[in-house]
Amino acid sequence: MANLKSSKKDIRRTIKRTAANASKKARLRTSAKNILKNVKEGNLEKASLLYKEYSSLLDKAAKTNLIHKGNASRKKSRMALLISKTSKAQSATAA
Repeated sequence: MANLKSSKKDIRRTIKRTAANASKKARLRTSAKNILKNVKEGNLEKASLLYKEYSSLLDKAAKTNLIHKGNASRKKSRMALLISKTSKAQSATAA
């Protein structure tokens, strides 16, 4: 256990930040799962709306160093590609 007053404060700060970061990461994962679920069901309009929110969350997470900016960029790119491919496949089968 820490003895210095500043060390005790650092521990309290770390606990709060860890909880906040865990919550933010969970929100990212949930958002990604919601998009994948909507794509799988063929709900591309809703998936596109959810993608905008997901993209924003990733950018904010990268800005605060919750995840690396390259990681955020890769996740956004792959999700956008998935939505794009699915929409093209649906329009090809409808035509």
